Amino acid sequence: MAAISASPAPGGVSPSPRGPSSLITRNKAVTWSAATAAGLAPWKGRASVSTAATSSNQTERLNEFHASGARNQNYMAMYSSIFGGITTDPSAMVIPIDDHIVHRGHGVFDTAAIMDGHLYELEQHLDRFLKSSSMAKISLPFDRSTIRSILIQTVSASKCTQGSLRYWLSVGPGDFQLSSAGCANSALYAIVIESPSLPVPAGCKVITSSIPIKSPQFAVMKSVNYLPNALTKVEGEENGGFTGIWLDDEGFVAEGSNMNVGFVTRGRELLMPRFDKILSGCTAKRVLTLAEQLVADGRLSGITSRNVSVQEGKAADEMMLIGSGILVKPVVQWDDQIIGSGKEGPIAQTLFNLILEDMRSGPSSVRIAVSY
Repeated sequence: MAAISASPAPGGVSPSPRGPSSLITRNKAVTWSAATAAGLAPWKGRASVSTAATSSNQTERLNEFHASGARNQNYMAMYSSIFGGITTDPSAMVIPIDDHIVHRGHGVFDTAAIMDGHLYELEQHLDRFLKSSSMAKISLPFDRSTIRSILIQTVSASKCTQGSLRYWLSVGPGDFQLSSAGCANSALYAIVIESPSLPVPAGCKVITSSIPIKSPQFAVMKSVNYLPNALTKVEGEENGGFTGIWLDDEGFVAEGSNMNVGFVTRGRELLMPRFDKILSGCTAKRVLTLAEQLVADGRLSGITSRNVSVQEGKAADEMMLIGSGILVKPVVQWDDQIIGSGKEGPIAQTLFNLILEDMRSGPSSVRIAVSY
């Protein structure tokens, strides 16, 4: 393990209230290509348990698990305030099992895309992140500028120029109780995930989810309590679709499993459900801003956010899912109803291109350059 420069990025970094204040550590990662070349068999777990395993044995087994190909994403770097630094060794990218984010779900998270060496909408996502932490009654381990600086340094250490940065705030480790009173310090974690390929705006099918939607108090907060979201996604896939669509307590269109929903009406109006009962999507809000160009040139008649009935949604000319992982994804079928012509619509495709262009060359208000 080697030390790297502790020179803080703008805003300054004090990596951990428990760890050294002037050291960020890195490990050399085992590459996926090396694991593949070595011909290692897929990881199948171990039925026997060694109660006297040495630290070196445990490290070897963790490295074996990582190199097996059991993980299908490339983790380039992780920051943890528990040890107060950054590691590039996937085997060291762990959190304590007694952290309440693990066994009680008492944590929040957010994300930011990395495109061409720039962080996209980091400020906007950070604002939502801190709002979520306040709603979840999680005190900050650092101030906003320090958290921002840590996140940028983590991307810098990763050398990743295209992918995503995901980060979490937890009430921290301490015990297995329900209350967080025994947690001495909140914890910040961040990880950089490499994604060399871009999403493709191919049409998809969705279904009306049978999984109960979260109450507005928890839907507007981006917490780690995503079991309803995961089950909605799985239910959609089990029924031959991409995901499920939630309806709110009044039967209006709410959102997808982890993305917002948009429509283009027959009157060429871009329509989205209001954000008062669902997560306020940063990508969706940016799409609404970029769509103003289409109003100006006549391709859209207007932009509206209001209640949308299922009947109105299914009768739309276009339907789309909007989120940071998919950008803009056309929906061509909802349940048994074909949407519009049954093919990807021109507005969805245009909005996809606009958001992608914004990620690559948008203003400084949405793009932060990373110094590698």
